[in-house]
Amino acid sequence: MKYKCLILDHDDTVVDSTAHVHHPAFLVALKELRPGHTISLEDYFRMNFHPGFLQYCAETLGFTEAEYARELEIWQAYVKEHIPAVYPGMARIIRRQKELGGLVCVISHSFDYNIRRDYAANGLPEPDAVYGWELPRQLRKPDPWALKQVLARFDLRPEDCLVVDDLKPGYDMARAAAVPFAAACWAYDVPEIRSFMEQNCELAFEDPAELEQYLFG
Repeated sequence: MKYKCLILDHDDTVVDSTAHVHHPAFLVALKELRPGHTISLEDYFRMNFHPGFLQYCAETLGFTEAEYARELEIWQAYVKEHIPAVYPGMARIIRRQKELGGLVCVISHSFDYNIRRDYAANGLPEPDAVYGWELPRQLRKPDPWALKQVLARFDLRPEDCLVVDDLKPGYDMARAAAVPFAAACWAYDVPEIRSFMEQNCELAFEDPAELEQYLFG
């Protein structure tokens, strides 16, 4: 076991969710809130990478607080009815980490209860800690607050942990807390995202099998 604690993103790192859940849910919301406006899956990935979902809703779509609240309602209703599949390789990693006595924590932009549901539905061991969208906006990724909570809660040093995430907010969070970071590059094929991750991240993996080999040999 290379790291005492794996700190995992959820969407498109552990579960294959953007293409099958979050992007379709957003299209449903746009149909109601901004008829005639759409966004491709590739551009949806780009938007989440930069500038981020809230910034896109505010700056590009001009959502009011009421419209944002309605978008959240639509998203929650869609997510409730659609459970994403775990990447098989990530399931093996999580099980091996736990079997060896290690910790698995989640810092995500999904809600805590949806993350725990996805783990249970896919037969994964329950995470040791989850910090999700239920946090106040200022404490969510890329802010390092949740990551520092994990370090303090489990008496860990930064070098005891590895953050695994597919997008820039996770990278920024890990860098701010001096925690090693690995880019999960298996959910998308967007050149500028891959280029940023490969150029800026010390570790970048094309599929979970590569990450598993790195972690456990």
